[in-house]
Amino acid sequence: MKTALFGGGCFWEVEEVFRALDGVIDTEVGFAGGDVDAPSYELVYTDSTGHAEVVKIDFDEEKVSYEALLEIFFSNHNPTELNRQGEDVGTRYRSVVFFYDEEQRTKAQEAKDALANSGRFKRPIVTLIEPAAPFFKAEEYHQKYFHKKGINSCSI
Repeated sequence: MKTALFGGGCFWEVEEVFRALDGVIDTEVGFAGGDVDAPSYELVYTDSTGHAEVVKIDFDEEKVSYEALLEIFFSNHNPTELNRQGEDVGTRYRSVVFFYDEEQRTKAQEAKDALANSGRFKRPIVTLIEPAAPFFKAEEYHQKYFHKKGINSCSI
C-alpha cells in the first residue's frame, strides 16, 4: 500500500473524486502544511494556521499508479489558481501535492511540467509540490461527506 496527499480546494469534493476509484483502499480528509498541531476545522477555516484542506489516499499501486492519481488530481481542479477553487478562497484551498518520497516528487514535477507544456491552460500551473507535512484528520462529520449526504459534487 502507498499513500498520496493532495490539496485541490474543498476536501469534500477532492475526496469524492478518488473515493470510489478502483485501487484506492481508503481516503481521509484533513489538514496539512500548517503551523498548528491538531487543528480543528473551525481554526483552519480562519485561514490563519497555514494548513491546506487535503485528502490522504491509501492506494494499491498494482491497481492504480501514482501517475494516474496525479492525472486525476490535475484534471479535477484548476491548477492555475493557487489559493482559490471556484468560490472557495484562501490558502486552505491551495493547489498542492505533498510528496512522501523522491519518486513521488519526481512524478509530481513531471506531471506538472507536462501539463504546463500541454497548452491546455493559458495561465501558468501554480500547483505547489512540497514534502509531506504532518496530516491531521478532520472531524468525523467531514469524512466521506458527499457519500453520507448522497451527493457527488459542490454547486460550484
